[in-house]
Amino acid sequence: MGQPNTSTRRARHTTAVAVTAAFVVVSSGCGMAGGAASAERSQLEPISVSSPRVRDGGPLPSDYSCKGSAGNPPLRWSRVPDGTKSVAIVVDNNARYGGEVNWVVFDIDPRTNELAEGSVPVGAVEGGTTAGKVGYSPPCNTQENYRFTVYALDAKVGLDKGASLDKTLKSIAGKTIAWGRLTAAHIE
Repeated sequence: MGQPNTSTRRARHTTAVAVTAAFVVVSSGCGMAGGAASAERSQLEPISVSSPRVRDGGPLPSDYSCKGSAGNPPLRWSRVPDGTKSVAIVVDNNARYGGEVNWVVFDIDPRTNELAEGSVPVGAVEGGTTAGKVGYSPPCNTQENYRFTVYALDAKVGLDKGASLDKTLKSIAGKTIAWGRLTAAHIE
């Protein structure tokens, strides 16, 4: 009886955003969703994503977790298709019970092919995370997989800094023409 307290409402909202984000990011098992051409898009050759500090399938160094202070790991990508108008990066985990988005950065210049440690490319925009923060929210759950997904988009996302996670992910999904992923198996 009565209204739930503010912390209960916040927890429910955070859970709803996490579930929505996880659905948008992992829908159809290929890391992208939305748009009429999803089946067509899934047949595109993927973007190649690598890092000098994180091996695909290996652990995420603790420097890039909530126990470290380095911020985001460096990333490199190649094979971005012609016609790409912008690039976006989403960092999330594929937790068994609801995903968590740790970082969203979008409207990256399509000529950019790498991201330095602890940085955001000039002109790029950061959206809100599952926690509602803007910027890289270092992952903390040592047993989860963390995915660094790079999306090639056919248009800019065009949202403001700190845009809601739901809006940002839906816009990215609707504009995706290619994608690639680097997965860290856990945090070391």
